[in-house]
Formats: sequence, C-alpha cells, structure tokens
Amino acid sequence: MANRTKKIRIIGKYRPRYGASLRKMVKVIEISQHAKYTCSFCGKTKMKRRTVGIGRCGSCMMTVAGGTWTYNSTSAVTVKSAIRRLKELKDQ
Repeated sequence: MANRTKKIRIIGKYRPRYGASLRKMVKVIEISQHAKYTCSFCGKTKMKRRTVGIGRCGSCMMTVAGGTWTYNSTSAVTVKSAIRRLKELKDQ
C-alpha cells in the first residue's frame, strides 16, 4: 500500500473530513503531545506525555504535572519565572 500521508503526516488519519482549518489546529496539538521533551531533572530528552497533564521521564522515572498537551504550560512558565525573579529580589 502506498504512503498517502506524506504531505499532511499525522492528520492523514482524518482524510478529507472536518475541514482544513480544524485539521491544521489538530495537527499542532497532536505534534506537541507526541513529542519528547527534555527532562528538567536528568537533562535527557526522554520526557513523554502519559495522560492529560502528566508527563514521565523514561530515564529517571520522574513524574511531573504540566500542561494538557505539552510538558509545561505557558502560564506555568510565567509563574515560575516570576517566582524566581521575586526570590532573587528578596536575596539582594
């Protein structure tokens, strides 16, 4: 059987259904949820999504809570950097 999803890759399973713009949105989400991320504990690229909001490192077996489809949500990154900045101001 020939490879028919060369251009559209992961969203090829939806074929012509649901409309182009919805398939493009789903493509971004599915690529990010199936990607491997760098573990903040061991530094290896082994962090994968297990369920909604839960990621697990295949190397050090650490489990972390994060974003729905990604390792970190954007709001979590913002809060983390604000806390770090406030701690630095407090130490000075």
